[in-house]
Amino acid sequence: RPVDVAALTRMSKDDLGLLPQPSKPTFKTALVGIYVRSQPYGASDKSSNGHRYDSIPFANGMIRSGMSCQLIHYVHQEHAKFFEVVKNFDALVVRCNPGQIKADGGDQGKFDDSMRAIRKAGIQVWPSPDVMEFMGAKDALCKIADMSIGLEDTLAYYNEAAFSAGFKKTMAFQPRVIKQNRGSSGEGIWIIKLKSGSYCSSFGEKSCADDEVLDMMEANDNHSEEHTVAEFVEFCLNGRTSKSGTWTTTG
Repeated sequence: RPVDVAALTRMSKDDLGLLPQPSKPTFKTALVGIYVRSQPYGASDKSSNGHRYDSIPFANGMIRSGMSCQLIHYVHQEHAKFFEVVKNFDALVVRCNPGQIKADGGDQGKFDDSMRAIRKAGIQVWPSPDVMEFMGAKDALCKIADMSIGLEDTLAYYNEAAFSAGFKKTMAFQPRVIKQNRGSSGEGIWIIKLKSGSYCSSFGEKSCADDEVLDMMEANDNHSEEHTVAEFVEFCLNGRTSKSGTWTTTG
């Protein structure tokens, strides 16, 4: 039987698309979200029903594997009650964006400490607070770039010169995803292709010219823009200037 979560406040409008929970699950899991009540739809990473866009697919993947997966939200006013309820699960999938618990009026440190206690009790927490602290930033991908699961052209940029040179070199090789180092709401995350589609055959063989045109889509709302390489670099470094062209992004 599903875990009784009736004591928790339901923040979502519905669970449309969620598969039925298995009658005899191999494990009982929950996907933990956070609904920022001061923001439209609960924050920019949420659909109109109050769940993250990927919450239903995540849960359905667990269900198809024979586990149950219930969708719940953390409400900081119910902190003690919340952590009593989640003790009844075998594992928790935590999908709370950095900063959103605080934005809703809660205490991220208090939440993390309670999740650590849950782990000590033998309940799996994915990802754990410590993993988020040490591996939650996007530059974690650079640490595995040379492994079989990584990509050699994964770079992190910490100064203007490195970004300009590195972006032009990687962009010439294959389509890119450019992200801020932390956060996962989609703002400032660009999926970028060369409009010409003309990439070099090996990484480092060439670099893009400033006037090459980029076909870009921002992940938070899927809107498209076209800019030159020089305009994109200028926008990332200095924002809207006379050199960055005209942008429609709200960022």
